[in-house]
Amino acid sequence: MIPVKGYKEQKVAVLGLGRSGLATAAALQAGGAVPLLWDDSPEARAKAISEGFALTDLTRHGALEDVATLITSPGIPHLYPAPHPVIVRALDLGVPVDNDIGLFFQSAASDDWAEMETPPKVIAVTGSNGKSTTSALIHHILHESGRPTQMAGNIGKGVLSIDPPQDGEVVVLELSSYQTELARALTPDIAVFTNLSPDHLDRHGGIGGYFAAKSRLFLQGGPDRAVIGVDEVEGRFLAGQLAQGAGDDRVIRISSGQKLEGFGWAVFARKGFLAEWRRGRQVASIDLRQVKGLPGAHNHQNACAAYAACRCLGLAPKLIEAALASFAGLPHRSQLVGERDEVRFVNDSKATNVDSAAKALQAFSRIRWIAGGLGKEGGIAGLTPHLGSVVKAYLIGHSARDFALQLGNTPHEICETMARAVDRAAAEAEAGEVVLLAPAAASFDQYPNFEKRGEDFTACVQALLG
Repeated sequence: MIPVKGYKEQKVAVLGLGRSGLATAAALQAGGAVPLLWDDSPEARAKAISEGFALTDLTRHGALEDVATLITSPGIPHLYPAPHPVIVRALDLGVPVDNDIGLFFQSAASDDWAEMETPPKVIAVTGSNGKSTTSALIHHILHESGRPTQMAGNIGKGVLSIDPPQDGEVVVLELSSYQTELARALTPDIAVFTNLSPDHLDRHGGIGGYFAAKSRLFLQGGPDRAVIGVDEVEGRFLAGQLAQGAGDDRVIRISSGQKLEGFGWAVFARKGFLAEWRRGRQVASIDLRQVKGLPGAHNHQNACAAYAACRCLGLAPKLIEAALASFAGLPHRSQLVGERDEVRFVNDSKATNVDSAAKALQAFSRIRWIAGGLGKEGGIAGLTPHLGSVVKAYLIGHSARDFALQLGNTPHEICETMARAVDRAAAEAEAGEVVLLAPAAASFDQYPNFEKRGEDFTACVQALLG
């Protein structure tokens, strides 16, 4: 655990008692603060009590008097579409509002860091898509290279639950826009921006607010190195804001598809090959085509981001290349779960919307596509340009028939259940094809979350393969 500094014997209110909230409460206690805990959910309050914490009703008048700061969980709105009443009261009283990410950056460094041969580093990753895979890939590369590392934030543990970093250790943080927008301290050594596409717009008042929330990771504290995806105009703008000209190698531009040769430092992937360019010449190249854990252009962008971040730490290209080859992928994100007779079975249950499903469909050439669930506005109409690789679709869940109407001439079959879809797709698949779960829909009609849906797909495949 990282004991929170700066609040010894002071009252600190904690709103939201999920994973990060309870970890924050424990870290505050370890640092000598007096945490006042509340959650609107009776179940969350009961869990906190079961773990030995006392509760304070922060909605009660006067509950925030003499409170040094209010720490709120990421899922609680603090501005749009409407701030939580406790946060409104804190703002009215002038009580600072922060989150566990801010407390981490405020508290992680200790006095003995100055005596370490290699002080710990923090790499923070944000963006719309790919940040989980990029974070996990960086963590994997570091581990395979023998570098001590921990991963936390929006993936793995809560940031305050990790062990105090040791000599030479690298902490890898995945940070969502909810986390970067509110943190009062953001001081990573290396910051990574993967890409930007519309998401969570209700929480940020539109795309401009969403981009601003992401940008704070780079503009608030000023990382030593910034790895920026420039395949969208927002990334190009951010890179331009940070760099003192095209030759500034403190900013590493990355791309999947663009050739980036005119910059001080760039990493890009084209036609399945990753290339690193520095000061006008190529210094390394890696063939990504055979890396099964990173299929498709979107994953090649993730590979570029992770490669660049690890190069900032001084890792050799050959070390990174070897680690990329052994990366199995994250569960439910282009995850290879089985193979039989040259037919691959890939779980991309995390593809819950058209944008992420499009990336999955572009990653393979001949697809037996399992799709459906609780469809979102517009259904799958936006996927029409990407259906050329689909040999046949096998539709499940609430929106199966609606999706069927939008498939045009693409062969399809309404299967209703995952088990039926896997059986039918496997029976008809031929060598060289991929049976792909990329639902383009929410899971809540048949499953509690996308993870359970992916686990069902995996179980069906494993039962089939024996």
